[in-house]
Amino acid sequence: MTSTSPEARPPLPPFTLETARQKVRLAEDAWNSRDPKRVALAYTVDSVWRNRAEFPVGREQIEAFLQRKWARELDYRLIKELWAHDGHRIAVRFAYEWHDDAGNWFRSYGNENWEFDAHGLMARRFASINDLPIAQADRKFFWPQGRRPDEHPGLSALGL
Repeated sequence: MTSTSPEARPPLPPFTLETARQKVRLAEDAWNSRDPKRVALAYTVDSVWRNRAEFPVGREQIEAFLQRKWARELDYRLIKELWAHDGHRIAVRFAYEWHDDAGNWFRSYGNENWEFDAHGLMARRFASINDLPIAQADRKFFWPQGRRPDEHPGLSALGL
């Protein structure tokens, strides 16, 4: 899958360990903004997703998906961690915490496989996600809404 857009989203493939880590952190930062339009711009105009039981295609569907997601997943905070990389592909593991409108807290765990075009836009995203109900006292992700501070521990440091 290739983008028909001349946009570029560095770092660009082929990824090194350093640039793959940068790409993962940039994705985490964008998702923690909870701005569907900003997040959708990181994907090709014809990007293909699998997210749980939804299969959005293209930025418009991705943006609509994210609007629905963050309308029901309240106080969302996400941490991503690089798992592997090779050329134009990156695999990540992640966890995020959120609550529903009834105040029930969850930690969602998952893995994503990403494939990028030459411009650094994500052409494919395949996500597998599991939700674990947690008590509010069991939360581990504490920072003001938005970007995770550099000093906040990542998944490995938190034992997740």
